[in-house]
Amino acid sequence: MSHANALLTPRTRERLARKVVEDGWTVSMAAKMFMVSAVTARKWAIRWRTEGRAGMQDRSSRPRTCPTQTSGPTVRKIVKLRWRHRLGPLQIGCRLGLPASTVHAVLRRNRLNRLSHIDRVTGEPLRRYEHDHPGSMIHVDVTKFGNIPDGGGRRFVGRQQGGRNKRSTPGLPRTRYKPLTGTAYLHTVLDDHSRLAYVEICADEKASTAAGVLRRAVAWYDERGVDTERVLSDNGSCYRSYLWRDTCAELGIKHKRTRPYRPQTNGKIERFHRTLADGWAYARHYTSDAERRAALPGWLHFYNHHRIHSAVGGTPASRLNNLPVHHI
Repeated sequence: MSHANALLTPRTRERLARKVVEDGWTVSMAAKMFMVSAVTARKWAIRWRTEGRAGMQDRSSRPRTCPTQTSGPTVRKIVKLRWRHRLGPLQIGCRLGLPASTVHAVLRRNRLNRLSHIDRVTGEPLRRYEHDHPGSMIHVDVTKFGNIPDGGGRRFVGRQQGGRNKRSTPGLPRTRYKPLTGTAYLHTVLDDHSRLAYVEICADEKASTAAGVLRRAVAWYDERGVDTERVLSDNGSCYRSYLWRDTCAELGIKHKRTRPYRPQTNGKIERFHRTLADGWAYARHYTSDAERRAALPGWLHFYNHHRIHSAVGGTPASRLNNLPVHHI
């Protein structure tokens, strides 16, 4: 959209039209003075005669009719094939006898051109959400990582050497056939608006452990000026317990659970788990489980304060500048 004083904006068009209609200038003279074609000058003069000042405004260049546009029934068939079968433009075009470029244009108009925009289970377009300030909603979940034997695990040293490292690590419980390294339960908490993360490594995922993590996480967020209002969890047993319910009530937090078998609702923290695995758990060769645990606080600081988050447009900590108290 051009600004009001640019050449041939509504104001300049009116000046050109007045020269022709009211001052008696010829179309060619007006066109030469305003450095436009005679056709353009005649068009604005005619609009001034018939419509006045309203005719000087911009109009859409969209055609009134488009006979070659894809029909509604065909569009519905394309969308149905995309939703139900997750087919690409070429496959859909072959089924319906249409060029792939036409199918792609229809998918773009309906915002279905990327499969990442479509829910894998229902085939419906994804409905993304984000709460408007930090603390409005936090996500909680538990993810598990196998402990690392002394010398390194099989991911980096191979299956055979990993087995030898297990057998040589002192203090591991043993079955009849092999020693067990055990599992680390990572209780993760993520703020919906800022993506600021809090993580604890625990020995289990019992209700008492989850409730304790929630208390400490809320206090940790409170130290950073974030007042927690709601918490979203899945339907794990620790989150369905009376202890969890009572802890939320004591902290003044409203608890919400996702629909069963619907992890997409808690997708932000599920995606954080993948980032946690790639950036910390399996990022390099750890020679012991203690070494990996010692690296977690440093990685969390990097994630919260230095790593650019694509959905946030900056670091998670940078969004703490948009706290509700700043707008009172």
